[in-house]
Amino acid sequence: MEHQGGSGSVQAAISDAAVRLLAEYTGRGPTRARTAISHDLVTIVLGDTLTKGERNLVDAGRGERVLQLRHDYQMVMRKDLVKAVEDNVGREVVAFMSNNHIDPDLAVEVFVLKPAPVPAGTA
Repeated sequence: MEHQGGSGSVQAAISDAAVRLLAEYTGRGPTRARTAISHDLVTIVLGDTLTKGERNLVDAGRGERVLQLRHDYQMVMRKDLVKAVEDNVGREVVAFMSNNHIDPDLAVEVFVLKPAPVPAGTA
C-alpha cells in the first residue's frame, strides 16, 4: 500500500487504520491511501477501493448502486473511522464527510477537528 508520511507518522497511522477498517467492513481494502492534516482538517484519499463484485456491478451499468452501497458502508464505519482519527491526532472530530468516485476508483474521508485550544498569552 502506498501512503504519505514516513512509517510511524500520524498520517501513515491514519491511512493504515482506514485501509484496515475498509478491509474489515467490505472484505477488501484499498491499495492506496494518503492522509493530509492541515490545522483543523484531516483528509484521507483512498484509491483502488472497489471489490470484484462492485467492479462487476459497475461494468453492468449499476455504478449508482455501488456508490449508494459505499456510502452505506461509510456511514456504518463512521464511529470506527472517527475513533481512529481522534486516537491518532489527540483531538475531537466534530464533523465527518465521505464520498466515492467510480472512474477513477477513489474515496475521500474528511474529518473536521475541534479547534485546538489557544495557549494562554498567545491570543
